[in-house]
Amino acid sequence: MRVHQFSFAALAVAAGLTLTACQNGEGGAARGGPSSAATASTAPSASAPSVSGGGKSSAGTGSDGKGTAAANASTESGRAGKCRTADLEITAIDSTVGGDTDGTVAVRFKNRGGRDCTLSEYAGVDLKTSAGALSAQRTGEHPGPAVLKKGAAVSFGVTYPLNTTGGSGVRITGLVVTPPDETQSVTLTWPGAATLPVTEGPGSPIKVGPIGSAGQGG
Repeated sequence: MRVHQFSFAALAVAAGLTLTACQNGEGGAARGGPSSAATASTAPSASAPSVSGGGKSSAGTGSDGKGTAAANASTESGRAGKCRTADLEITAIDSTVGGDTDGTVAVRFKNRGGRDCTLSEYAGVDLKTSAGALSAQRTGEHPGPAVLKKGAAVSFGVTYPLNTTGGSGVRITGLVVTPPDETQSVTLTWPGAATLPVTEGPGSPIKVGPIGSAGQGG
């Protein structure tokens, strides 16, 4: 009896395996479709916002519509390398609004390279003055990095105190801009007011906002 019982159990297991193999052979999805685990691992993850060339930025006022603020998240951010200085067209314009107590210069980056690239939050900004170089301090916002699409542009603001003292002040002779995570700088003609008021005490009166901040209080 023990021999017969073992034989019946073995036959039942073999029949079950045969039936399963037949079902797998008949179902196309089981034979060729990807597993749910593989689908999840290949799905792109959204990270950096994307700056595209379509439409004008809300920065508009004072920046001549040349700044494009960061938009929706891009699934291509993982493949975009950082923006190189050589691939950026860098310009600056005066965007001070009448009645403001501080002056504002909008610095614009346009991607003229052959690929999308990533900009982290802040560029380096230094003013050349008659009293020596003056580095801008970051305003402190942290919007995160942004992908700058090929052919697109984005701006950020540089604010400084206006010289209303009546004195000669400190003469500004140039603007030095270094793109985020780069060491190569570009020197531009300063488009803002000619002088700064003479100030005392630590810290810099020059402030730089994050990428995309022109016209948004940065």
